[in-house]
Amino acid sequence: MSNEKKLVLWLNEVGIEDVNLVGGKNASLGEMIRGLTPKGIKIPMGYVVTAEAYYYFIKYNKLDQKIRETLAGLNVDDIEDLHRRGLTIREMIKGGDFPPDLREKIIEYYIELSKMYGKHRVDVAVRSSATAEDLPDASFAGQQETYLNIKGEESLLIAIKSCFASLFTDRAISYRESFGFDHFSIGLAVGVQKMVRSDLASAGVAFSLDTESGFKDVVLINGAYGLGELVVQGAVTPDEWLVFKPTLLEGYEAIIEKKLGVKTQKMIYGTTEEERVKIVPVSKEDQAKFCLEDDEVLKLAKWVIEIEKYYSDKYQKWTPMDVEWAKDGELNELFIVQARPETVHSRKDHSKITIYHITEPIESRIEKRILEGIAVGDKVAFGKVKILNSLDDAKKFEAGDILVTDMTDPDWEPIMKKAGAIVTNRGGRTCHAAIVARELGVPAVVGTGKATEVLKDGQEVTVSCAEGEVGYVYDGKIDYEIEEVDISTLPKTKTPIMMNIATPEGAFDYSFLPNDGVGLAREEFIINNYIGIHPLALIKFEEIKEKDPELAKKIEEKTFGYDDKTEYYIKKLSYGIAKIGAAFYPKPVIVRFSDFKTNEYANLLGGQYFEPKEENPMIGWRGASRYYSPQFKEAFGLECKAILRVRNKMGLKNVIVMVPFCRTPEEGKKVLEVMEEYGLKKGENELQVYVMCEIPSNVVLADKFSEYFDGFSIGSNDLTQLTLGLDRDSNLVAHLYDERNEAVKRLIAQVIKTAKEHGRKIGICGQGPSDYPDFAQFLVEQGIDSISINPDAILKTTKAIYEIEQKLGIK
Repeated sequence: MSNEKKLVLWLNEVGIEDVNLVGGKNASLGEMIRGLTPKGIKIPMGYVVTAEAYYYFIKYNKLDQKIRETLAGLNVDDIEDLHRRGLTIREMIKGGDFPPDLREKIIEYYIELSKMYGKHRVDVAVRSSATAEDLPDASFAGQQETYLNIKGEESLLIAIKSCFASLFTDRAISYRESFGFDHFSIGLAVGVQKMVRSDLASAGVAFSLDTESGFKDVVLINGAYGLGELVVQGAVTPDEWLVFKPTLLEGYEAIIEKKLGVKTQKMIYGTTEEERVKIVPVSKEDQAKFCLEDDEVLKLAKWVIEIEKYYSDKYQKWTPMDVEWAKDGELNELFIVQARPETVHSRKDHSKITIYHITEPIESRIEKRILEGIAVGDKVAFGKVKILNSLDDAKKFEAGDILVTDMTDPDWEPIMKKAGAIVTNRGGRTCHAAIVARELGVPAVVGTGKATEVLKDGQEVTVSCAEGEVGYVYDGKIDYEIEEVDISTLPKTKTPIMMNIATPEGAFDYSFLPNDGVGLAREEFIINNYIGIHPLALIKFEEIKEKDPELAKKIEEKTFGYDDKTEYYIKKLSYGIAKIGAAFYPKPVIVRFSDFKTNEYANLLGGQYFEPKEENPMIGWRGASRYYSPQFKEAFGLECKAILRVRNKMGLKNVIVMVPFCRTPEEGKKVLEVMEEYGLKKGENELQVYVMCEIPSNVVLADKFSEYFDGFSIGSNDLTQLTLGLDRDSNLVAHLYDERNEAVKRLIAQVIKTAKEHGRKIGICGQGPSDYPDFAQFLVEQGIDSISINPDAILKTTKAIYEIEQKLGIK
């Protein structure tokens, strides 16, 4: 007998083809149990009360006509009317009776499931799954209900009826009306699945791509203690991991980013019939730990890759997946409890990009900045703040208003559809507010901690998600522009065009632009923004504790979760570098060792104890001269260890290192010796070491520098100022500053020639080529190996260089 008329089915009897009978979630679970259990992926067993059973229940209780009458003439924008009618229908369904044969079947399967797990009354999760949910044309994030820790036959029957009723929540009615679905063309199936005891461990969600950018080579995992509901709702900020797929599959421990969440509470099983689950605080000690061990993260990532591959093969196209996982604290094992195709990025056309550029000067922006959180999306919106503490305030909300609230749940969706932007106190990148904002294409800043206190009703604000991972809320209006670009129309140049990347946050987004890798990734931004502490203050932390307890307290707060303070520096630096390395893998990514001047290092926490005061830091103790000096050598060692982690542990061998401000070949030799002392040896494991060419001595002695280094990168800013002997920060001589000065050009021509003669690579990473097409032409004529520019100039410069190459007959 085919499945189509059956009222109850085991999960392993159903698959994707049964979606109209059992709903997306259950069809997917059945598909996974059949296809993925043989691959070692653990999925808890269960059964489905089918949509056929739902229709049978509705008919048996003569509810179809009553429901149609109740909904006649509904206006979904009248939120009070919608609420009143929805409630009436839900009460009707909950008051209905099961047909005797259906009741008997549900109980029979429950008894059988209990026996499978050796329990008298097995604990189950009861989840509704609409037969139109997770279809490609409309994503219903959290559309129906879930009941956890259900035990016993009567409780199960009540939960199933509540699931039937959930097909008529306010938001579900609103969705169907908006998308033009007939209310009875959508059925509802109920999955009854053995609970995973994650109340004793942890749970969360995972995606087989980066949810912000759509970058497909990573697995993003979120997790927190207890049952997974708080992560999905956004009630906690979860721990977050990024795992790089290509090197994970080569056997590397490819966790390229780890962020400790704010896990102050967790949901666990309740102890009474009425209280099935309850929320309890998490101890300070557990808050400081990640909720999964690294080996569990890697195992989970491999499973997510397997799931993505299985579904992509099944659908004959790339199918990124959204997966729910749980760790059973009794068995100490991981399980997959849900998987469905991700519906936002899989449909995105990356050949066309819309770029929001903030044009307001940085000083003015900082003045207007009033709030920050996690950025969702990459857009900017301006509007009036409406603070909603509950849906009872919904009447005052108008289209285009900025929705400000503690956190959202699926009942808020009718309002979220009207919002110009969304700002919440709580939540992470995969919480409900973030998922829905992405679907709607609306910018959101989540997890701000205090939006409802800081912002005022009616206040005009700009919400910006166009500045990397951090989203900002500005008081009033700030200036921005919108640029539409079709990448597919860009010509391919013969000269490789690389990018200068300062921040790891934008790296995945920038990877979609045409490029030949990264010509300059600066460590300074990562040290400033990810770490914020002077490396020597971490190495000598015990001394700091004695002489400056106040500073020690600040360092303790920043390094929360790290007992070994130097590990904090190494790991944070390695995650920042790895994110850039992964974004452009396997193309080359040239990472420049830190090039802070003394005054800049002094601004880091604890810096005042380790940095001298110099009259002219620009030509003082910076770059190579620090790395071998007894005062700083140990700090440089931390940078070497971070690079070692990125290349040897994570497998990102496309990372090339570069030494800045190296005044003499002898200095270069000393730096290479120190690197080797800390395990980073040129040539070992294919490691290449470049040197910046930014001092006239680098040009004059380029033949000697070639003996020690694999390549050069011309830093035209410093080279210009040191060739012309001027301070580019001084207004009095700024008019003389020009990379196109004949003296500078002669030096550049000379060093390109010398590098070529000695078989060394040579590129440029200054701003000149993107500002001046004639300078770009000069470089191409000299035969430069690559030109590296800022991402915002890629499109303009690519076109200019292509035209130059055509003119010069370079094909």
